Amino acid sequence: MKKQQWTGWGPGTPQAEQHYLVEPRYLAGGGDIRYVSEFLRASGWSDKSTTGGPLVFDSPDKSVRVGYDPHVQPGGWTISGKATTGQEAWHATFTRQVPVEIVAGFTDALTRPRSAHAPNVWAPLQEQHWQTEQGQHFTAMSPDGGAWLQFHQSQPGDALWWAGARNEHGRIWDASFTASTPMHLIQAFGAALADPQQVMRPRGHVPPSTRIRTTSVSVLPDQLAAWQQARVTAARAATWARNSWATNRPRRPSSTGPYATAGRRARR
Repeated sequence: MKKQQWTGWGPGTPQAEQHYLVEPRYLAGGGDIRYVSEFLRASGWSDKSTTGGPLVFDSPDKSVRVGYDPHVQPGGWTISGKATTGQEAWHATFTRQVPVEIVAGFTDALTRPRSAHAPNVWAPLQEQHWQTEQGQHFTAMSPDGGAWLQFHQSQPGDALWWAGARNEHGRIWDASFTASTPMHLIQAFGAALADPQQVMRPRGHVPPSTRIRTTSVSVLPDQLAAWQQARVTAARAATWARNSWATNRPRRPSSTGPYATAGRRARR
């Protein structure tokens, strides 16, 4: 285990708290669910949670619901999208030990406009040298064999996306997505899954495994809070920009207005 000063957040002090940078991220454990929930809140999602009950957030247009419940089996995240024009209803689940940074790859994408480019689920995995294999099921496997994403099709019309991770103790988490789940969301999940960037966990929250690598860092509480706040601030700024554009964008002239009439005369 390496130990170093976390220079990115300034020098440590005697009041600094010990944390660990963990890699690979998919073995880092669940983490703080506020990493997901506070971003959704800052993005304008409605908090429908009840005191002592599961976490529940609804999208601004009420078409998607994100929930987290650790008190049921197997427990974890459930995300459901209603059927809309051109999109079937869909459902995704993440068990409790899916790192929040990977869950956020999926949920953050729910808050952003869909790209005009056709999604490619496998591209971000292949960019990180994941091996792809096409058989009955198309599978991408991490270089160390510890994580995977698979399009699982048992028979025509019966398919789902499945991801998971394992260490020397066995499988530690699963994620599944119905076949109707929008592809750009699964691509965002895959990119977060394969991201080589380390994730941070406080002392006592690093899973016991010989397959993870850790770097000990010292972090002041206000520095950690500032890092967490930066993510929330970015979400608020993006939401404000989208709402501002939606409110102030130019409107197309009416087909019966004076400009439309002038246009018709000009084409004569």
